[in-house]
Amino acid sequence: MEHQNKKKGKLKEKLTDKYRLVVLNEETFEERFSLKLSMLNVFVLGGILTFLLILLTTAFITFTPVKHFIPGYSSTELKIKATKLAFQTDSLKRKLTLLNNYTKIIQPVLTGEIEAGFIDSIQIDAKKFSVQDSLLNASKEESLFREKIESEESFPILNNTSDKVKIVFFAPLKGNISQNYDATSKHLAVDIVAKINSPIKAIADGTVIFSGWTTETGYVIILKHAKDYISVYKHNGNLLKQQGDFVKSGEVIASVGSTGVLTTGPHLHFELWSGGYAINPTNLINFK
Repeated sequence: MEHQNKKKGKLKEKLTDKYRLVVLNEETFEERFSLKLSMLNVFVLGGILTFLLILLTTAFITFTPVKHFIPGYSSTELKIKATKLAFQTDSLKRKLTLLNNYTKIIQPVLTGEIEAGFIDSIQIDAKKFSVQDSLLNASKEESLFREKIESEESFPILNNTSDKVKIVFFAPLKGNISQNYDATSKHLAVDIVAKINSPIKAIADGTVIFSGWTTETGYVIILKHAKDYISVYKHNGNLLKQQGDFVKSGEVIASVGSTGVLTTGPHLHFELWSGGYAINPTNLINFK
């Protein structure tokens, strides 16, 4: 115990012993400068200088452009620019994908693999409706009756108009039906067989409420039409419209494919719903 106390006493003496630092003239040995020091003072002064040096170096790097030359450092401004560029790149990729899909759709038509079908429409033969000039010379009663009818057609009752309007649905795809609508087996759709990449069209004007991928039915696109009608197109090869897009009747929205776990080959699985109930599409649409 005494030995340890002696060691501590000697260490304390070494730290507190005073030393004099003298600067002499080499030729005349004249004293120019002297300073009293101890080992404890040297350690304390060295620690303070080291801390100040570290503090000044950190401040210099933080508040000057030198920080940009340090490997691994990234400024906030660069992060914001990189994020904006990433969003722009993603948008360009999506537009390029849509363009490529559209090119794949029309390529079979341009090469002659698929015949360019006519859009479903009502063709009127002008010859059947030729008007004779003699019938134009109407009497006074006929003219009054015509004015009455025209005025009623020009100013219909608005409440009755919405009830009388009916939607005409066009076939999304022409082809043979491989499986019909069957509510008993819960097959609430019709399957139309066609060549792969054949264009699939919207059955009526509407808005895309879903456009994406599902595991069982592959690429799916769903449209919402007037009168609460909803049309569903499944097992597509490519989708040409995105959610929120407005489509016109007869506009190409996808292509025939064979995607999804439940697919049995290139075909379109088409469903038609109204008010939350499935409808047999063949009752309203001619697929041949």
